[in-house]
Amino acid sequence: MTEATATKKSFLEVLKGMGKEYYLLSAMLFFFFVSWAGCYSLLAVWLQQYWHLNGAQIGFAYGVFSVTALLLAPVYGTIQDRLILRRHLLFFVGVMLALCGPYYIFVIEPLLQINVIVGSVALGLYMGFGFQAGIGALESYTERFGRVAGFEFGHARMWGTLGWASTVAITGILININPHYNFYLSTVAGLIFMALLILLNTSEQFSRKMLEHYKSDNQKKTSFNEIINLLKIPAFWAVIVWVLGSSMYGVYDQQFMNYFVSKFEDPGEGAQMYGFLNSTQVFIETICTFLAPFVVNKIGAKNGLLVASTIMFCRIGLSGLVDSTWAIAAVKLMHGPEVPMVMISFFKYITTRFNPAMSATIYLVGLTMISQVVSAILAPFAGHLYDTWGFGHTYLMMAAFVLVTTIISVFALSSKTLPGTKEANI
Repeated sequence: MTEATATKKSFLEVLKGMGKEYYLLSAMLFFFFVSWAGCYSLLAVWLQQYWHLNGAQIGFAYGVFSVTALLLAPVYGTIQDRLILRRHLLFFVGVMLALCGPYYIFVIEPLLQINVIVGSVALGLYMGFGFQAGIGALESYTERFGRVAGFEFGHARMWGTLGWASTVAITGILININPHYNFYLSTVAGLIFMALLILLNTSEQFSRKMLEHYKSDNQKKTSFNEIINLLKIPAFWAVIVWVLGSSMYGVYDQQFMNYFVSKFEDPGEGAQMYGFLNSTQVFIETICTFLAPFVVNKIGAKNGLLVASTIMFCRIGLSGLVDSTWAIAAVKLMHGPEVPMVMISFFKYITTRFNPAMSATIYLVGLTMISQVVSAILAPFAGHLYDTWGFGHTYLMMAAFVLVTTIISVFALSSKTLPGTKEANI
């Protein structure tokens, strides 16, 4: 038996040796997504049924928080790269989560009564600061933590997916009783997130070791000039082309719930069934998030990105071709393996093709920011097409765009990693 074989640990043995930091970060991701799902999973249904907004108006609201997240992405990324593992930015995000219920009930609802545009802007600003940009900061923090601690990002991120799944199982029920209950749920989850963040004490020995690792001489420090230099690298633009296509899934998902609910005679029943469907899809996503690191380590980050965009093309395209409720639901479940492949492959790609010390900036600029640009531009336009052309034809147009960017990415993305980096952590 070789030394490598003798020292190789099973995943359960690795879990036992991770320390409390892994479990705290996993729990933080869980409650972040509980908070997010409470106020977002049925947002379009809430705006349509309770405030009587049409597709274009709902698209405008989504566009506003996409623009907000777009502007915040490079700011959040640069701040988190400078903070390394310090928690200041996450505390701010936690405060935003905890304010969800009061903000929705006492700020957004009165403003929507006064003026739809003003209410949409208020909604968009909050969602951008708290969730759309906040998730990128939390995910990049977790990935950086795990890269040194020795656990896969996907094995922590799957708890976030589980948090979303467990929440959307009841949001469809709660919205029919009182939408405020979902907002209260978001606030409670935000408070728990804050408590867990306080327990994540980065002054302890384990965390100090990681801070020293990132401050050591063998790690290049990020700077504004280096961020600007990214724009001069063809490999970075190759990533942007892939992200442009992958951004379609966000635009597609924004009003998919209204498309699904429209297939039912009773909108209340449709909202409840969508909650069950979404929950099932996210439970599948949880399992796939656990498995994705092993798959991506086997096939490589580039191939992982191409697999993810291929699934995306099939999912969006089939949504435009099928018509029955059960067929639409089956296509929706393809979201389960798609999202984990996007996240895991993207993190592994950017940390092995670019300076790992800039992972938060590249993630928030390369993926989050570009996705929000696409969403900000296309969300209102897509909403207009839903109202005029219908969902089916609009989905086919989106799928065609994903196909084009996927084909380009086959040739543009690099299979080579930087010296001293590897795609597998465990």
